Amino acid sequence: MAFVVGVKAARGAVAQRQEMVPMAQYLVSVLADSSQLATEQEMTAIRAFNLRLKAEGHWVFAGGLGSPDTATVVDGRDGEALFTDGPYLESKEYIIGFWIIEAADLDVALRLAGLGSKHCNRRVEVRPVLGA
Repeated sequence: MAFVVGVKAARGAVAQRQEMVPMAQYLVSVLADSSQLATEQEMTAIRAFNLRLKAEGHWVFAGGLGSPDTATVVDGRDGEALFTDGPYLESKEYIIGFWIIEAADLDVALRLAGLGSKHCNRRVEVRPVLGA
C-alpha cells in the first residue's frame, strides 16, 4: 500500500504535508482483436502515458504480451505438470498488454484507464488486485 505525499503553500512558504491516503492497485488489461501490434504513433502515445503515470505516482508496472499462439497452459494440479501449447481459452479478443497502477479509489483508476485506452487506441478492462 502506497501513500500520497502532498505539498501545500503556507503563509508564502512551501510546507510539506503528508496525507495518509491508502492506494489500491488495479490491473488495466489492454484488449486486442487482431494480431497487429501498436503503431509507432501509438507507442509514442503509450510512452507519454507511462511517463504521466510515473510523474503522478500511479505507476507500478506495465508490459506487452506475446500473441495467444505463444502461450503455454500449465496444469500441475494432479501431480506432474501437464503442458499444452496455445491459449487456455479460444477467443476473438485477447490481452495484448497491461498496466498495474495505484489509485486512491476505483473512480481514479477508471479515469486513468480511460486515458490509457485513448493513448493505446484499444479497449481496456479494469480489475482490482486483491490483497494489494
